[in-house]
Amino acid sequence: MAEKIRDYPKLAKDILKAVGGEENVLGVSRCATRLRIVLKRSKPAAREEVSEMPGVITVVENNGQFQVVIGQHVGEVYEEFSSLVNVETSDEESESKGTILNRVIATMSAVFAPFIYILAAAGILQGSLILINLLSDSFVETGTYEVLSFISWAPFVFLPIFIAITASKHFKTNTYIAVACCAALVSPTWGEMAGQIAEGNSITFLGLPLTETVYTSSVLPPIFLVWILSYVEKFLNKRMNEVIRPLFVPFFCILIMVPLTILLIGPFTTMGAIWIADGYNFLAENAPAVAGAIIGAFWQVLVIFGVHWGITPMIIANYDLYGRDSFQAYQMIAVIAQVGAVLGVILKAKSQEVRKVSTSAGITGLFGITEPAIYGVTLRFKKPFIFGCISGAIGCIAASFFNPYYFAYAGLPGPLTIVNGIDADYPLSIWGILLGVVIAIILPVTLIQIFGYGVDTAKKAGSENLVEEQAQRGDNSPSNKPQENEESIDAPLIGKVISLSEVPDEVFSSGAMGQGYAIQPSDNKLYGPFDGTVVMVAPTKHAIGLRSEAGVELLVHIGLDTVKLDGKHFTLNVKEGDSFKKGDQLIEFDREVIEKEGIKTTTPIIVTNSADYEEVINEEIENSKLDQKLFTVVK
Repeated sequence: MAEKIRDYPKLAKDILKAVGGEENVLGVSRCATRLRIVLKRSKPAAREEVSEMPGVITVVENNGQFQVVIGQHVGEVYEEFSSLVNVETSDEESESKGTILNRVIATMSAVFAPFIYILAAAGILQGSLILINLLSDSFVETGTYEVLSFISWAPFVFLPIFIAITASKHFKTNTYIAVACCAALVSPTWGEMAGQIAEGNSITFLGLPLTETVYTSSVLPPIFLVWILSYVEKFLNKRMNEVIRPLFVPFFCILIMVPLTILLIGPFTTMGAIWIADGYNFLAENAPAVAGAIIGAFWQVLVIFGVHWGITPMIIANYDLYGRDSFQAYQMIAVIAQVGAVLGVILKAKSQEVRKVSTSAGITGLFGITEPAIYGVTLRFKKPFIFGCISGAIGCIAASFFNPYYFAYAGLPGPLTIVNGIDADYPLSIWGILLGVVIAIILPVTLIQIFGYGVDTAKKAGSENLVEEQAQRGDNSPSNKPQENEESIDAPLIGKVISLSEVPDEVFSSGAMGQGYAIQPSDNKLYGPFDGTVVMVAPTKHAIGLRSEAGVELLVHIGLDTVKLDGKHFTLNVKEGDSFKKGDQLIEFDREVIEKEGIKTTTPIIVTNSADYEEVINEEIENSKLDQKLFTVVK
């Protein structure tokens, strides 16, 4: 367990091996926090195996996908994983797996996830311009405003080209042909022709009338274009001589797909997007409280299962058709409710480690990314997630009475995009949003202070050897001896005490293994922190598992990457099964020699069965000494 979590090539290889190897992978994509793998055959044991890998937050199986939640480093793992599999040339179609709904959601995720941050950045720029215009009425007339404005709108105007790039990879077709076809859709010439048709002029193509549909900012037309293109290109590749194929496959693909789209695909798919948007808008306008309650309560549930991408075409259609959208206004309140729940945990928790993990998760929530908050805090303790959903629903219901809208697209709705709800024609919109935001922050904090945040339900993994040995011995539960409500754990080392979050190894710093402290030793001896029993000794002597008489299970991992020393510079004074008293010398190690070899001796001290206790309260100390209390576990 001492191996570095940032070894992304190894993590990617381990995941691939666990899911059945390259031959079992049909496709792979990613979003802001997840590696999404489409498998030919599911492996029941893979979920648990991958969940326990260093660097993996959790695993979700849904929509025909094996979704590995990694967090902000998912991009590095995705790049490494993609290099290990040849999904681009696979003859088997990932679309064959799962229901139609699952395939639609998987497609939306694969298409939008790679460039969602681009849209989010453009949305923040639009929101900033809204705010500046409120402060200065004359700014809108300046050249600076015009330049910043067209920069902020550019990703949306040319959205079909972004879609061409990602959709071509998902549907396994030539990216350059897809871009050429979609670029034709956003050509200024076609825009002028569509304008003439809208004015009543008749324009035909081979005698067939063209419609006034334009494709800037469109979603469904380019997706369907690339999807059908994948079959057309495959058909042509199989039937053309390889000598002429490089030239004439693109030629015929463009010649077929662009007219087909402006004649049939575009008008019909645009009409479908309008119908979906109008269906939601009918509910939002006639029963806004119901629409708000549904979105506020269940949006984060959709995020858990990774199906939230399916709503993107409807949202973009609203902006394209009406210049505003209420869904993202409610969505933002739901996001802030989870941030409020995390804030409630920070204020309620006595454990310094819980506070630090919550603070980190809360910061990502400020940018509209709630997966770390959900998996790391709110869902982990259950109550905060429920309180967040309840608060999101109530906040959205309150906001619904003010007709809240967003007037600029937010790639990741959250606190930074609140200004997107400001518009002079809808002055009450921002007040409704602000009311909903206040409720979404205060209500979950209040509920958590009154009812608590619950018990940690995350699986606390100790060292692999400790778990294995406990399973063999059949003693996974604490000792049957009577337990007191609290037990003090003394420092087993002399040295400088640091927070686990400062340990340069995310296996420990993330708190995934359990709560505790770390010590930078100034001595060469490890002492018994309580009266107890040795339940595990690593073969390389660098780690030891201890259990107190009251059942507290402690993992002491001397140094980082000390496993590579293979036992050198360590001397054991106890063996597995031995009993010991507090203060007994358990291990000796040559700290100076180890550090000269370039290996850190920072020693994490982890309560691996933290989940069995209400709190692990760390003492506020800077330096440890023998017989000094390090932390207290509360039953």
